[in-house]
Amino acid sequence: MANTSSAKKKTKVIKRKTAINRIRIGKFKAAISEIENAIKSGDKAKAKKLFDKFQSQLMKVSKKGSIRRQTASRKISRTSKKLALMK
Repeated sequence: MANTSSAKKKTKVIKRKTAINRIRIGKFKAAISEIENAIKSGDKAKAKKLFDKFQSQLMKVSKKGSIRRQTASRKISRTSKKLALMK
């Protein structure tokens, strides 16, 4: 248990930041699954439409530090390759 007033405040700050990060990571995972489902269904038009939103969402999450920039870039790169291979 926190003993000092500053330690008590810090636990509140950590709790809030953890909640915010979980929301951001949830949006990150939702964007990934949404575009993966569009690619699996074979709907290239829908997948291309979702790709801009997907890319934007990943970069926003990485910009805030919830995920690493390299992770976001890797996911975007691999997804764009899958889109290019679609018929």
